[in-house]
Amino acid sequence: MRPGRESTGDAAPLPAGAPDGGADHEADGDVVVRATGIHVWTAEGTTILRDLSWTVRAGEHWALLGPNGSGKSTLLSLLATVRHPSAGTISVLGGALGRANLWRLRERIGIVDPAVRMPPELPVVVLVLTGASNTVQPLWPRYGPADWERAALLLDLLGCGALRDRTIASCSQGERQRVRIARALMADPPLLLLDEPANALDLPAREALLAALADLAASRPDLATVLVSHHLEELPASTTHVLLLRDGAIVAAGPADAVLTGERVSACFGLPVRIERRDGRWSAYAAPDWRRSGSPVTVATAGGASSP
Repeated sequence: MRPGRESTGDAAPLPAGAPDGGADHEADGDVVVRATGIHVWTAEGTTILRDLSWTVRAGEHWALLGPNGSGKSTLLSLLATVRHPSAGTISVLGGALGRANLWRLRERIGIVDPAVRMPPELPVVVLVLTGASNTVQPLWPRYGPADWERAALLLDLLGCGALRDRTIASCSQGERQRVRIARALMADPPLLLLDEPANALDLPAREALLAALADLAASRPDLATVLVSHHLEELPASTTHVLLLRDGAIVAAGPADAVLTGERVSACFGLPVRIERRDGRWSAYAAPDWRRSGSPVTVATAGGASSP
């Protein structure tokens, strides 16, 4: 399946149509992630994710949106194979969690996490190079001329070519984020995970990052990406699909234009909001009289309905 075609969005309450939200299934060869009946709970019994089913295919660019505590980070940790579900099944790149060789599987997953520390003394190009060995410090015997060339090409693609000889400590926050993406792409992964990549960026840095992600999507048509955010304004124009989470359950999932409606986003965040789209980008704002309405937004999820 390619961008522009509908995905499965298995548990999503999308408009009536095919059972899977309107998708025309191809062979499973393009399935990147398949989760079926996922539940995650803590040792104390607190439910984090409940009855979540979802499919991601090659070439799709998903955004995970939801309020704090909705389960976005937990779902991303399942995709990164650093956490297992309490119940249900999930496969990533054809490997079923619990049976696959996780070390080999993780080599095929690119992860962009702002919380991961980068050695401040390393030149940017060397830091990107370490993505080929998935190590914090460089393993020099592992790198050949093709690796150096790829690191330089990725920096150019993400608008960071001029930074290659600078230390990462001298880069701005926005530049560091784009360098992290370049590093995550060094091993040419089929799946790229981004955990709030635009968090704490100022407006110019955010726009440079989102433009770089759009360029990346255009240059890698088979790459699947999953991006976590709280804000519609932080979604790149290349976003093809959206999954809305609230209280650990799916509110809606599927093609971005079908999911990012005022009704569905209001249900997800428990606040009456209006959605605008301009030049391929989205924005959301609360209705002017939302504090005077006195009416909570009913939240319909795969597991039932609740009110904030």
